[in-house]
Amino acid sequence: MKQILQNFKTGKIELTDIPMPAVKQGFVLVKNHYSLISPGTERAVIELAQKNLISKARARPDELKQVFNKIKTDGLITTFKRAAKKLDEPMPLGYSSAGQVIKIGQGIEEFQEGDLVACAGGGYAYHAEVVVVPKNLCVKIPDSVSYKQAVFTTLGSIAMQGIRRANLTPGEKVAVIGLGLIGQLTCQILKAYGFSVISADKEGFPKEVENTVDAVIITAATKSNEPIELAGRILRDKGRVSVVGDVKMDIPRRVYYKKELDLFISRSYGPGRYDKNYEEKGHDYPISYVRWTENRNMQEFLRLASRKLIQPEKLITHVFDINQAQKAYELITKNINKERIVAVLFSYDAQKKQKDILKFSETKKYSKNTGIINIGLIGAGNFTQAIVLPVLKKIKNIHLRAVADTQGINSQKIVREFRGNYATTNWQKIIKDKKIDLVIITTRHNLHAQMVIEALKHNKNIHVEKPLCLNQKELKEIIKTAQKSKGRLMVGFNRRFAPLGLKAKELFQGGEPLNILYRINAESIPKDHWLYDPKIGGGRIIGEACHFIDFCQFIAGSPVKKVYASGKQDNLIINIDFHNNSHGVILYTASGPALLSKEYIEIIGNNKAMSINNFKSGIFYSNNRKKRFYKFNQDKGHFAEFKNFIQAIRVGNPSPISLKEIVSTTQSCFDVIKSIQNEYKITN
Repeated sequence: MKQILQNFKTGKIELTDIPMPAVKQGFVLVKNHYSLISPGTERAVIELAQKNLISKARARPDELKQVFNKIKTDGLITTFKRAAKKLDEPMPLGYSSAGQVIKIGQGIEEFQEGDLVACAGGGYAYHAEVVVVPKNLCVKIPDSVSYKQAVFTTLGSIAMQGIRRANLTPGEKVAVIGLGLIGQLTCQILKAYGFSVISADKEGFPKEVENTVDAVIITAATKSNEPIELAGRILRDKGRVSVVGDVKMDIPRRVYYKKELDLFISRSYGPGRYDKNYEEKGHDYPISYVRWTENRNMQEFLRLASRKLIQPEKLITHVFDINQAQKAYELITKNINKERIVAVLFSYDAQKKQKDILKFSETKKYSKNTGIINIGLIGAGNFTQAIVLPVLKKIKNIHLRAVADTQGINSQKIVREFRGNYATTNWQKIIKDKKIDLVIITTRHNLHAQMVIEALKHNKNIHVEKPLCLNQKELKEIIKTAQKSKGRLMVGFNRRFAPLGLKAKELFQGGEPLNILYRINAESIPKDHWLYDPKIGGGRIIGEACHFIDFCQFIAGSPVKKVYASGKQDNLIINIDFHNNSHGVILYTASGPALLSKEYIEIIGNNKAMSINNFKSGIFYSNNRKKRFYKFNQDKGHFAEFKNFIQAIRVGNPSPISLKEIVSTTQSCFDVIKSIQNEYKITN
């Protein structure tokens, strides 16, 4: 299918072919008939992308600060490569569309295949032939409303929320500052509700309007402070300002204080926006507590359109076929002929059949007897692009045959870059492909077990990023399947392959019990991050602490005998007893300062000691001497991890990490959680 993407590094806009997205639980798959360009928003995004690197950094000082902090902890080269890769990712444009439901995900009762719907949301309602949208960002289109009217629903909801934030009462006089697309929709809605409306763009209001307006809604987008100042002049005492547009807000205190004005910020489409529980997981707010959510704002906009109280279609100035994307954006960003631009639509061929696979020409033939390992990659997110792909580029005699990803945007980019054979949004195609020797799984954690089990049943060699699975039941099924499979299983416990980790293993050989201290200064992440979701991420113990337990097990050279822990997900201490009488203590905290190194390890035993600081430097102490080890760049072992596993496949050796070790680490994570739960019960 076709979709409009922009390269944030170069600013180039491209209409490209990608596989049709996959539907998932709580989402609907929609074949677009129209999508709406938001001229102000999309022009700003395009102009930012077209700036040079310095200008981009100035525009986003908060992100620049994060980069500098990463340089101090992870090193210049590592940070630079990751930042460059992030900039080079294709960015989809668009956030308002209308079309027909062609497939529904699990748990969907509100929609059926064939329903006509309006779709909203940056990250969902793209300029694309098919989009996958969560149910709370979809509303049914009434019979009397056309696609061309319904495509305005997202921007109409933004206007609707700005009106609600103004706290209007019947009979009040309202001024709208800014007559772009949202401003004109705001005027239409206000008039539909019977309010007296005055509006202005750049020319402002006549002097007689001053001190006469009950409320002002600012829909302009400008770096100037004039809209805020103008609102203060025209408002009566105790009036209200609702700010919808991106304007400068240096409040003139004297005017606002003297009139005792209220200022409100309007956040996008309404309550629910930016709440992952509402938007992604479909949890609605009770109507008795939150009357107007973003979904209910969308419904109300369509109700007004169905009653002919608003006529958004009159704002349409241009309609382009999706194949004319370049021409449409040239009009918006350059407008050489100075045409009047308000609403610009893309139209789509709704009869066109879409596929979940995009094939590239096979210029080379690969077979097992050539010694080349054919790889199928499932998951094309940040970790894959920042870590896995750069590693694969360094390994000889491999061929990235196929990539699967739910959206398809990144998968087609990667396949094209690596000269692979196909991109898909159906991961089972990778599993069933007989030409693939190695399946690499880097999806979200809740999918790991299902994919591993399926791949083992097809006797595939599997490298799955940690964790292996999320619960005891999944682990039991994996063990059972792995014991019957001819495929090898490898989990991404990369730290045991880090050069400084291998050096420590070498220096402490001899069988003496060791004491290992591992301190992790974990990054603080938002509480609504998917990692915290027990059904998706499994939490930080299962999702992250497995790394550190495995490294301790590797250094100790013995399986885990017992674990006991205290604390909570973000701040805990894990004690590990090993069968050879070694002992490990893991201090995991998300409360440390950003400049403190993320990982620090001390290993003590047999009159020796070694410290490892963030896998960049180390000091070995023995016989009153100390030897320093230093790497210019941080190396956590990712390259050696993949290289060793691929070599094992090539020559027919077992996996570098045994099934017994993988199970020991995974089981230990589950035991840590049980220990914390038991400790909590005892003390409370």
